[in-house]
Amino acid sequence: MREELRSLPGDLSDLVGRHLVAAERALEEDDPDKAHEHTKVARRFAARIGVVREAAGIVAYRAGHFSEALSDLRAARRMTGSDAYLPVMADCERGLGRPERAIDLVRSPEAERLDRAGRIELTIVESGARRDLGQQDAAVITLQRLPELRDPQPKPWSARLAFAYADALADAGHQEAATDWFARAMAFDEDGETDAAERYAELTGAVIEDVEEDFEEDLDSEDDFDDAGAADEGKLAEEEEEDAEALAEADDLLEPEATEPSESPEASESAEASAPVEPEAAVAAEAAEPEAGEPADSGEEEKPAEAGTPGITPAFIEPNFGDVLEVETDESAQDRPKKNDE
Repeated sequence: MREELRSLPGDLSDLVGRHLVAAERALEEDDPDKAHEHTKVARRFAARIGVVREAAGIVAYRAGHFSEALSDLRAARRMTGSDAYLPVMADCERGLGRPERAIDLVRSPEAERLDRAGRIELTIVESGARRDLGQQDAAVITLQRLPELRDPQPKPWSARLAFAYADALADAGHQEAATDWFARAMAFDEDGETDAAERYAELTGAVIEDVEEDFEEDLDSEDDFDDAGAADEGKLAEEEEEDAEALAEADDLLEPEATEPSESPEASESAEASAPVEPEAAVAAEAAEPEAGEPADSGEEEKPAEAGTPGITPAFIEPNFGDVLEVETDESAQDRPKKNDE
């Protein structure tokens, strides 16, 4: 990824890279919508970079924006010449209600160039498309043709393949066989990638307990929990600071074209009059108050009203991600332009 981003200017390359990292972090936190917002910003600044369009397409697919995902993945395929996105593209066609087009992609010459994992994923999509067309038995037979289905050794695709086969069996009315294959998928799925445990519980009425989670909770002490919480807070604060810097750099790269109206002097004076007075400030004010008959001279100059900051055109308004917006720092407050009294 870094090699492709090097074609961009230095500051822009760092900005796009940070948004892609933030998108990946959001996916790890199971928040595809937030990841989608980050990839949209990255695509805005680097739409001609293949890795950016690929990331935007995958994240849009995870967020359920199938039309946008299909467009980005087609662009990435043209830029990179890779057919690795073919299974996701076919599944996007299913998501758009076009299972026939998904089967066309499965039968395309490009599908023959996929590696072993890619062919398995494409076959799983084909089985789902057959079910969408009401061909339940054909969906089962499609997966039975894969020799990897009978491999007892766990592989990266074992859990997904067993789950897809069990799901097809259940849809075809073979409940007993589906139960056995859901149990097999559950044994392969150590990371909880599929819903095999829930489907097995639905068919058998069994209660699945997370024994590993309960065991870890028994071992964790209160002090360890506090230390872990402090470490997580520190890591989260660091990540939010990095994302805020990325957005700040994005603002610097955009050309301001409009200026928001500054606050009126009457509103500023009203705000100052309504502001609460600190105890020490009140004592100082009483001490400095002149006696009767003497001219009042506070010796302090009236604070100038803050001028409005330059606005950003609607086409370049940065989205509110929640995880990247920070409270204004002291340095940024000092850098804000102020209007001097005349």
